[in-house]
Amino acid sequence: MMTSFALLCLSIAIIESLAGILGNGIILAACSLSCIGSKTWPPYDMILISLSSSKITLQCWIILDLFLTIFCEPSYFEENMFGFIKTGYIFLNYSSLWFGAWLSVFYCIKVASFTQSFFIWLKLRIARLVPWMLLTSWLCSVTTAVPFAWDLYSVHKNITAPSSVTNSSAWTTTRIDSSGLLFCLYNVGVAMPLILSVVSSILLVRSLWIHTRQMQNNASGFRDPSLEAHMKAIKSVCSLLIFYVTYYIAFSFLLYNLFLYFSTLKSICIAIMAASPTGHSIVLIWSNPKFRELPARIWHHISCSVRTTSI
Repeated sequence: MMTSFALLCLSIAIIESLAGILGNGIILAACSLSCIGSKTWPPYDMILISLSSSKITLQCWIILDLFLTIFCEPSYFEENMFGFIKTGYIFLNYSSLWFGAWLSVFYCIKVASFTQSFFIWLKLRIARLVPWMLLTSWLCSVTTAVPFAWDLYSVHKNITAPSSVTNSSAWTTTRIDSSGLLFCLYNVGVAMPLILSVVSSILLVRSLWIHTRQMQNNASGFRDPSLEAHMKAIKSVCSLLIFYVTYYIAFSFLLYNLFLYFSTLKSICIAIMAASPTGHSIVLIWSNPKFRELPARIWHHISCSVRTTSI
């Protein structure tokens, strides 16, 4: 039975997902407009188009999942719907984690000022590597999502189907073995994007901080726009990392089914996981003038159209 608090958390998660769809839609529209008419897409826009489109699909998926949970509980556990929803859910979560990690790596390579030969080699070739990085992310997401989807479907099939005590004991032993394999697979699937994101963010913050300290020592006492830009960049990178790690933790708790169905803690995790992609998108919009200008241009166009119609 769903409690009032659980229903409130799920409703908040739906609102957060709707806000995230709007924010990621702004990012997707701005990047797509800059790519229209150009023969080669900038690597930064390619990453953000992949990230924003996967987040929009994920948040639509979350809304569908939550609506089925709230309003259509019996049909939610039908066999075909169960496997389809969970397969897409896990795949989109893995994709978002990978694309978010590549965004952090791209920021680090393009902005950080390190003199190591490998870092310089990456800086010169990052534009050609981005398409392969994105393709690898899709393949890794599919590879890690399919076993989880198969395990979820098997669990559901064994729970809903009647069985003898002997068959139940054998299934329990198999279930424990498969859980261990899935635990290892999950760690492998998530460890790489998490490590990439954390390491690249730390390296970027370190480089920006060193450069900021040097600028402060050489400052003449007047307000320096470059110094303010560096401080803003540090805050943005730290905020993106916090949202990324928060999303990873909430996703891990939900994936391992550590809480009871409709429990307070599980509802809070769902609300936190829905809020993290939205917060990530807000930080991206706040830190990039191109994304901030698009809503202003749309609002100006709508205002002009309304005034023209009224006249």
